[in-house]
Amino acid sequence: MKPNYTIRRGALEGVETFLAVARHRSFRRAAAELDVTPSAVSQAVRTLEARLGAALFTRTTRSVGLTEAGQRFFDRAAPAFAELVAAGEIARDLGQRPAGLLRLSVPRGVVPLILEPVIASFALAYPEIELEIAASEEMVDLASGGFDAGIRFGQFIAPDMVAVRLTPPFPFTVVASPDYLTRHGRPKRIEDLRDHACLRLRRSNGAIAHWAFADGNERIDVAVSGPLIAHDYPTLLGAAMQSVGLAQVPGPLVRAPIAAGRLISVLDDLAVMTPGVFLYHPGKRQMLPKLRAFIDHIKTVG
Repeated sequence: MKPNYTIRRGALEGVETFLAVARHRSFRRAAAELDVTPSAVSQAVRTLEARLGAALFTRTTRSVGLTEAGQRFFDRAAPAFAELVAAGEIARDLGQRPAGLLRLSVPRGVVPLILEPVIASFALAYPEIELEIAASEEMVDLASGGFDAGIRFGQFIAPDMVAVRLTPPFPFTVVASPDYLTRHGRPKRIEDLRDHACLRLRRSNGAIAHWAFADGNERIDVAVSGPLIAHDYPTLLGAAMQSVGLAQVPGPLVRAPIAAGRLISVLDDLAVMTPGVFLYHPGKRQMLPKLRAFIDHIKTVG
């Protein structure tokens, strides 16, 4: 026989009333505590006794006492109900002020670009929030993974998510070290990439990403080859600075190395633009104050 997994309706109905009567040993004082009429208290207790199939109180005109069943029910129900009340207060507290554990799923490349500049100031501004950053290229399901929000490039965010822009649009830039370009020459056309070592990215779905370019309004995807396949942009960037080959990475990641002379950009006139980086989450109705605080802070400080 298939088990019955239906949820029992009203399992807690009348329990708070019972506990109040048991504590006061009085229907009238329990009614005053609960701000209801004594008859409402009596009805609630009778309904509970009927549902449990046992008398919980012995009543006389002058006193109220617990039966053995009532005492055993009280001994187990009182601490359990107190835990439920405490759990409700904790949930209510987290719903009203910025506190608790804030879990974010982000790509590794985003951490130095967007998060590192704001972590210290956020921790100082919101000492009751614990910030956990799970750096991974994998596109995770926020709900099943237990994350409050994620940060990704705009083109990878599902349409049912609420997206908050963190950066303006930027190009994907092809870069190489000065030493590499001295030894192998500077590519001037897409076709020249066939003669170069091109460092590639493997996406979380297992596919190796093509390099993307823009020729006017036309996007061109190119399958390249080279000595290294990595799962994140920082690894590709590091290999390019070590003269392993050319790398195509998000523009903001290479601003500092280019300014320092460690990398040189090529094929700039063919660079494809991306929508930028966004924070995304399931929806405003599910947003707790801790996430709202983080969004407001990163938009202000970042």
